[in-house]
Amino acid sequence: MHKLALFRLHLIVFLWGFTAILGKLIHANAQILVFYRMLFAAVFLFVFIRIYKKESIKVSKKIFFQLAAIGFAMALHWYCFFYSIKVSNVSIALSCLSLSTLFASILEPVIFKRKIDISEVVMGVVIVSCILLIFKTEFQYKEGIIYGVFCAIFGTIFSVFNGKMFGKTSSGNIIFYEIFCGWFILMLFYLFSGQIFQMNEINYRDMALICLLASVFTAFPMLESVNLMKYISPFSLILTVNLEPVYGIILAFFIFGESEHMSPIFYIASGVMILAIIANGLIKSRKTKNFN
Repeated sequence: MHKLALFRLHLIVFLWGFTAILGKLIHANAQILVFYRMLFAAVFLFVFIRIYKKESIKVSKKIFFQLAAIGFAMALHWYCFFYSIKVSNVSIALSCLSLSTLFASILEPVIFKRKIDISEVVMGVVIVSCILLIFKTEFQYKEGIIYGVFCAIFGTIFSVFNGKMFGKTSSGNIIFYEIFCGWFILMLFYLFSGQIFQMNEINYRDMALICLLASVFTAFPMLESVNLMKYISPFSLILTVNLEPVYGIILAFFIFGESEHMSPIFYIASGVMILAIIANGLIKSRKTKNFN
């Protein structure tokens, strides 16, 4: 059962890595892409929870508004991610995601009221140094890097506060309301800003790809990741999720060819960042074992 769970875990991380590929294949801009991704994902989740599983989606007002705020952070995270891809490429957007670990090392101690881990600070310095090196050598992608950094910030906010919500209602409800509320807030913003009519500027090909993105690459992996927590440790989950940029960058290199070919320094810096994150995870694992 454990081996099967690890296989399923790598499968969903591979699917998450492929979202960046779809983001580049979809011609619609980041606003339209995120708008329909969240809408379709919310519909798929609602059908699965209420019709297939026949479970209640009732939550208290307090939890609803908390999930709505987290869902807004999720929407901003996805928007910055896909915008980064549009103005640069998949490799740049995914490499910037590594900064999430640094931001988490700062935000988590504040939210969960724990001491700052020195190893996390050291790892953070390494990651920032690598990002600055990438910024210097790949300066033509500066806008993509800037939005990639914001993507990591909003992703960290979403992940950390999301961790405080589990146990307050079902996992399915948490994911559904976050995605639905994120979409609803975007819809209100586009409505009052007059941009809502731009949401019609999409062809059938892009609509089909976004539908695929929302179901196979969004709703399914999110639900599956929650189910896997029954069989694997949070450490294994977090460590494996860090492979998402690896899968995505390799896929982009072979699928898109020349547009994804980066300088050797980029690949060295990205490799160092990923190794730093994995090493930090291994150090934490040993500390936990020694403590127990």
